[in-house]
Amino acid sequence: MTSRPEALSSDPGVERAAAEYVLPLRWNDDTRLDEMTAYLRELAGWVDVTLVDGSDPHLFAAHQRAWSHLIRHVPPSVSAGGNGKVRGVLTGLAIARYETVIIADDDVRHTVTTLHELIGELDDDADLVRPQNVFRPRPWHARWDTARSLMNRALGHDYPGTYAVRRSALPDGYDAHVLFENLEMERTVRARGGRLKDCPAIFIERRPPTARQFWAQRVRQAYDSLAQPSRHVIELSIVPLVLALRRRPAALVCVLVGAVLMAEVGRRRGQGRRAFPAGSALWAPVWVAERAVTSWIAAALRVRGGVRYAGTRILRPATPFRVLRQRVGRLPEKGDRSEPPTRPWC
Repeated sequence: MTSRPEALSSDPGVERAAAEYVLPLRWNDDTRLDEMTAYLRELAGWVDVTLVDGSDPHLFAAHQRAWSHLIRHVPPSVSAGGNGKVRGVLTGLAIARYETVIIADDDVRHTVTTLHELIGELDDDADLVRPQNVFRPRPWHARWDTARSLMNRALGHDYPGTYAVRRSALPDGYDAHVLFENLEMERTVRARGGRLKDCPAIFIERRPPTARQFWAQRVRQAYDSLAQPSRHVIELSIVPLVLALRRRPAALVCVLVGAVLMAEVGRRRGQGRRAFPAGSALWAPVWVAERAVTSWIAAALRVRGGVRYAGTRILRPATPFRVLRQRVGRLPEKGDRSEPPTRPWC
């Protein structure tokens, strides 16, 4: 690993982070080119950036002209695996110039503050730091999807589009043949004995998808739940529960109110009221209704060979934690099939 001396960023008084920012990207058009260029120009003043671009050749060439003077712009060097995002991350990890790596999707928008917060928590006592994404701006479909984040926070934690990780925590990378890449990365770090820190009060903006992209993500997100069987069973039980209560409207109302209350618990967790507006939890029944349907579609797709993702079909949502521990030689105690607890909050 090579590094470079710390220097001042383009913003006077802001210390340049001794970290690598790895951004995997694959675009089908350049409608967001100007906005991304402006973000990269700002980001390059704070941290060294490696953008791994899996776009088609003509788009890659346009990106090279727009970005190569700002950041390191490279094609993916990893070809195995159906998950293009993971192939991009693995390429970036392999050529990272620092031990500290920030991994971020192309819709994530860090500030110099959030970068230094994540790096500080990683340097403190962790191998992987998990913050919280929030949608800005908030069109109707972003509010709908925010309910998913709130429910996740209530049940444990959300899965953001950005992490801080020690490069040494993933010496062999992680599996690019699975759909739920964030869970796969977390499990791989923990299977190797790494420490994961949950930071639900570090809020990092994320640009919402278009409405068309939002609809395309519904079944794929439900397929992720197959990696967590107990959760998937609960989601599958929603339709039978509604059918059982169809002649008891008062009971159905209680179920809907319960979903709102659960989402509100997630909104209040980890200083969430600073980031999630009042009323966000009211979208929870809509999301629950969505998941009630898409969980069954996801189960059917598993039987039929997997879910469509970026032009391919992926069968496995993620690798079971026990299997990962066996792969790295850290065998669990007899009868222990559970994952170790997450490290304390930041």
